[in-house]
Amino acid sequence: MRTFDFSPLYRATVGFDRIADMMDRVLSADVAQPAYPPYNIEKLGENAYRISIAVAGFSADDLSVEVRDGALIVAATKASDETERSYLHRGIATRAFERRFALADHMRVTGAAHADGMLHIDLLREVPEALKPRRIEIAGSATLDRTIEPKTLDA
Repeated sequence: MRTFDFSPLYRATVGFDRIADMMDRVLSADVAQPAYPPYNIEKLGENAYRISIAVAGFSADDLSVEVRDGALIVAATKASDETERSYLHRGIATRAFERRFALADHMRVTGAAHADGMLHIDLLREVPEALKPRRIEIAGSATLDRTIEPKTLDA
């Protein structure tokens, strides 16, 4: 019941195929995201966001954060521990992971910080000036320039 047909979207639009592909990927049942490590996504302001990932047991050198192909990729690999330990209970998982977050257009990663077992990644939506709405002032009839000639189409 979770299969949707996006072919009408492809027929009626140009350039929106990325959105349809993303929706198809999110809704497909065979793309199950692992639950490890747990994370939060916060909205800090109108255009500011923070992703916080629980990375207990990893140092900053074990973590990798990169933006590639419209996705934020967070990965971790734990260096091998040469000291032999005898655990009675081992509940802190330090297994390698890779977590991907699809980024919307105009999203930029502004920084990452590792503190107290948490990795915080700050993002900012920067809408280009050309895409921002702008107000056009309406001039009164006294300032109307009547010297502008309308263009005609000549064959």
